[in-house]
Amino acid sequence: MADILEEHLTEELLDRLLASASIEQYLDEGLVSARTLTDYLFDRMEAHDLRRADVVRASGLNATVVYDIFSGKSRPGRDHAIMLAFGLKCTLRETQRLLRLAGVSELWCKQRRDAIIIWCIRNGFDRISYGRGDVATGRLTTFGPTTLTSETQVRGHQGETWTISRRCMR
Repeated sequence: MADILEEHLTEELLDRLLASASIEQYLDEGLVSARTLTDYLFDRMEAHDLRRADVVRASGLNATVVYDIFSGKSRPGRDHAIMLAFGLKCTLRETQRLLRLAGVSELWCKQRRDAIIIWCIRNGFDRISYGRGDVATGRLTTFGPTTLTSETQVRGHQGETWTISRRCMR
């Protein structure tokens, strides 16, 4: 599988496509990717030295759901794709690529909820699941009880735990 750093930026590819005299000329350059979501998930899992059980635990998703997504039997919705990105310890760029390959919209910094998720990814937070419902600690509780599910918190580099909210979408 191609390393993520070797891939061209979408803007660069668009410029090349628009500058091409024909579609065949562009396609002959071999820059169009046939990468699937499942290939990408396995690539990220390997790159971050994770096992599927690690992804299940860190994402908070049901093991069967994760298995079905990894095997290509089902495609994740946007929230499940975001939770997978947390489980795979994706960077922001990797998260955006995962969302595109899943066929859902990317995180958009103009959306309050997405901005919080972007900030958490950028600052190295991971998603942790706990069984205490609305109990929350940390300053992101001001955004409401949940972001991805009713039992979602994120943990920072120094062990601090924050809860972020789905109400941030409003």
